[in-house]
Amino acid sequence: MNRKNSPWIIGIPVVALVFSVLALGMGQFSMTPKEVLAVLLPGTFSDVEVTGSMNTVVLNIRLPRILLALLAGAGLSVAGAAFQALFSNPLATPDTLGVATGASFGAVLAILFGLSAVTIQVFALAAGLLAVALVYIVGRTRGGSPMIMIVLAGMVISALFSALVSLVKYVADPQDVLPAITFWMMGNMQNATWETLLLGIPFIVGGIILVFLFRWKLNAMSLPEEEAVSLGIPVRRIRVLVTIGATMITASVVSMCGLISWVGLLIPHISRMIFGSNNKRVIPASIGLGAIFMVVIDTAARCLTAAEIPVSILTAVIGAPFFIILLRQTGGIKGN
Repeated sequence: MNRKNSPWIIGIPVVALVFSVLALGMGQFSMTPKEVLAVLLPGTFSDVEVTGSMNTVVLNIRLPRILLALLAGAGLSVAGAAFQALFSNPLATPDTLGVATGASFGAVLAILFGLSAVTIQVFALAAGLLAVALVYIVGRTRGGSPMIMIVLAGMVISALFSALVSLVKYVADPQDVLPAITFWMMGNMQNATWETLLLGIPFIVGGIILVFLFRWKLNAMSLPEEEAVSLGIPVRRIRVLVTIGATMITASVVSMCGLISWVGLLIPHISRMIFGSNNKRVIPASIGLGAIFMVVIDTAARCLTAAEIPVSILTAVIGAPFFIILLRQTGGIKGN
């Protein structure tokens, strides 16, 4: 372990835990950290009287939402870092292959038909996975699937699903359905429940684990494919598995909380600024920093004003200026 990075490695999980406990107590029904811990750990604080309202707010309303924020932030950051390494492109995002727009189409289609929240999630997941499958079908050539063809196919499929989303919005009822679609696409976590988490967590956690296991070999993906293969690196297998992992994450996050921008672009660059360009360290750092970032953003979204602010608005308002400052301080974007 690099001694210079040791405080960060220890501090990031601690900060994530502290911020989560604080966030559980913040809102219109406010509680102290001690009261939150008394709810989470019954019998720990005998001097704190835990009421039914406290249990309901913490365990049934805020805890699923905080867990979703942690997972969404960690997942989108890892997906962004994985695609940036995979495509050797520092501007790659979790939607590089059209996953987010595909999942958005599935979700808005389900909203148009008036389906339940869980069904909306299923539609979004299926459409996101379909989008990536189409990208690989379109981008496939006789010699395989060159990265440039995959990226171009991703742009085409993303544009196609974006047009389909616009079509659904065009035919939607402007009184009831269209506002629901518009609000969903802005990104929010207020619909987080244990039921939706049980459906989405396996995809996010599974995708994070898959990318995490290949973090050692992602550095080699920046080499020319022939050179990497000559070193005994199974480039195509790594590319497919990492893409599957990042796709699972992105589709699941979008299915549960809509489109959330900037996280998958900004957090990996902050990780590289702190830990260097080695993906062995960037991937774990992105998990922790992304989780912290989303908990802070989501807490601000529901506490700053009486009416909740869509999460994606805050990520853009905060992310864009911060990214400009990052560019100015580093003198450019750090690649892999």
